[in-house]
Amino acid sequence: MTAIEKLTFVITTFAKMSPEEFELSLPFWKERMFKKGEFYNERSHICKNLGFIIDGTFRSYIVEEKSGEEKNVFLYSSDQFVVSFKSFINQAPCDYHTQSMTDSTILYINIVDLLSLYKQSHQWERFGRLLAQEAFNVAMERSESFLFKTPEERYLDLIKHHPNIFNTVPLYHISSYLGIQGPSLSRIRKRLSGK
Repeated sequence: MTAIEKLTFVITTFAKMSPEEFELSLPFWKERMFKKGEFYNERSHICKNLGFIIDGTFRSYIVEEKSGEEKNVFLYSSDQFVVSFKSFINQAPCDYHTQSMTDSTILYINIVDLLSLYKQSHQWERFGRLLAQEAFNVAMERSESFLFKTPEERYLDLIKHHPNIFNTVPLYHISSYLGIQGPSLSRIRKRLSGK
């Protein structure tokens, strides 16, 4: 399956969009490769593109002012959209960095082109609404997971949403995302592998 075929499948399935309506967007998508460590968007910059990950993994993170420690906030992997959503929809500076954790390839569309699709097509407008709902749900689930879930439950959610993450990302990044220390992650993995 080519990159554009994969994108077509995901968007038409996600938004129940007809292939004909999807074709309106074809002139706007561009491919870009990121080296490991390269930024998709940096803190205080405005996110201007919605990316679809063909392969690779990205993270959004903050840097604590006092300690200088990086804390992973969101992870994005293959067949998912990568975007600093609040910055993207408001066209305002972003509060965190988004960086490629592996060599990665994305297809992306600029906000100006996406907004023009919303004006042309109810199905694209629907896509935008569904994408906003999905971004809201991800953000709520992420914050609520720290209130209501154990580290083990957060770990199981991570595997569900990013099944190949352990093959590509160092464990310290996973610990940071889960809000736990490395030894705790090792204990969780050992306990679950024994079940």
